[in-house]
Amino acid sequence: MNAESFLRDNVGMQDAANDAPAAEAAGQYQARLEAFVKDMDPIAMQREAPQTLAVLLEGAPDEVLSRRPAPGKWSVRAILAHMAEDELASSWRFRQMLGHSGATLPGFDQDLWARLGDYDSWTAQEALEMFRLLREANLRMFDRLSPEDWQRWGMHAERGRITVEDLVRHMAGHDLNHIGQVRRLLAPRGD
Repeated sequence: MNAESFLRDNVGMQDAANDAPAAEAAGQYQARLEAFVKDMDPIAMQREAPQTLAVLLEGAPDEVLSRRPAPGKWSVRAILAHMAEDELASSWRFRQMLGHSGATLPGFDQDLWARLGDYDSWTAQEALEMFRLLREANLRMFDRLSPEDWQRWGMHAERGRITVEDLVRHMAGHDLNHIGQVRRLLAPRGD
């Protein structure tokens, strides 16, 4: 089974959350992300993600980047803004675990962040640049971690106990999830 078959977009996750208990939907989502990263190098995956997105965006007109696939669903610009802000949240989580092993790591409401962050007002390039800069800072930090640092942990509100290594793997899967979503949204439509 290839990674593309595991892709989930925010449409499916939002629908699943309405039809099943949140913990079940979150568990299914986490399993999909883990499948993306299985037997792969999550740091190499994270290093490649900004460039992969930049190539996908080349030449894409703003009307395509800002088009929502359905009412209430995210455009490419909104997906990129989400990725940037999720990288911001993950940056903080990594540093909390490294500084305070066992730290409490609250979740966040991505729809609230999208609304308050006015994701529709971001340009794709602004969002991609913020994502790239935050990611580069994290990659620099990963290069300096000891084996013990990788096992420092936090208690995530939705996923329970996670280590720095677990979160690195999660974010690599998160990247692939949204890269696939962007690919689908940028694919030529038959209209």
